[in-house]
Amino acid sequence: MKAVIFAGGVGTRLWPLSRKKSPKQFEKLIEHKSTLQLTVERLQPEFRPEDIFISTGKAYGEKIHAQLPSLPKENIITEPLKKDVGPAVSLSMSYLAKRIGENEPVVILWSDHLVRRPDMFKKVLATAEKVVKEDGDRIVFIGQKPRFASDNLGWIQYGPVKRTDDDINFCEFEGFKYKPDKKLAREFFGDNKHCWNLGYFVTTPAFVQNLFKQFSPEIHSLTQKIIDAEGTPEYDRVLDEEYQKMPSINFDNAVLEQMEKKNAYVIVEDIGWSDVGAWEALKEALEGSKDDNITHGTVFLEDSSDNLVYNYEDGKMIVGIDLNDYLVVNTKDVLLVAKKGSVSKIKKVVEGFEGTENEHLI
Repeated sequence: MKAVIFAGGVGTRLWPLSRKKSPKQFEKLIEHKSTLQLTVERLQPEFRPEDIFISTGKAYGEKIHAQLPSLPKENIITEPLKKDVGPAVSLSMSYLAKRIGENEPVVILWSDHLVRRPDMFKKVLATAEKVVKEDGDRIVFIGQKPRFASDNLGWIQYGPVKRTDDDINFCEFEGFKYKPDKKLAREFFGDNKHCWNLGYFVTTPAFVQNLFKQFSPEIHSLTQKIIDAEGTPEYDRVLDEEYQKMPSINFDNAVLEQMEKKNAYVIVEDIGWSDVGAWEALKEALEGSKDDNITHGTVFLEDSSDNLVYNYEDGKMIVGIDLNDYLVVNTKDVLLVAKKGSVSKIKKVVEGFEGTENEHLI
């Protein structure tokens, strides 16, 4: 099996650490490693460097190579501009179809997540691979058993168990719900019919190509023009020209919501997954209990609890006294101080910098 890791997002909710020039997945968030590096590490040794592909923006290719020097350069699939996940998945899967074959199982992953139970994660992948090898016209969604009623995540509705392999249950797929309101999230959390949607799935390039051909023919046609030019002197020009024509559309909207549900399974397990795309989510992922302080760099806290304090400035100490429920992030040019419950406002503040004297801080 091969893996494609998507690493093209900007990550405004992790500002001021995450910027356009150096998004969150490349920054040293945990154990002095980036989440991209941690994502690759948890796949090894089962996945060799040549089995791992990265989908990213053209501007980040060299940064990825610097962080993952063992990865072959040709395994970095770059998009000339951001066009949402739909076109990116189409390009990546078509590239793999040409490189490794249409029927090789592939897992799609994301570069800004944590997985605290890597052994269970690998067991899920291996079992899903077995099922996809048996039936190539199949997609297996991997869901996390929910830990709380999140209204900031997508959810998958699943039905009865259809088969069991190696103690892993494969359930019927019944649909998606993106970011339900708080009331609906509480219902999902308690009904044993919904799990968090991680955006992880195992399938084959052929299956995905056929979905695009059927439900998003424009994306499929443009992708084929690009792939036909791959390996020729015209590739860069064709990639730039044809990708520019792509519609900006999410993968779910482009094909998954339209496919026949009988072609999908859902695995629901506790793999210790967390989305660390926002500061409060990073604290939840790293804390042992809610009252824990999560710190990075030179930090001293007195009579303080339930804070996240990250200091990226050498030679400076952050001292906090009687702090509770705070987020403090210090970089060389920005000091952010906010209540954890106000993290959702960060994106609005940063967007407000566009076209102003503070635009260079985005």
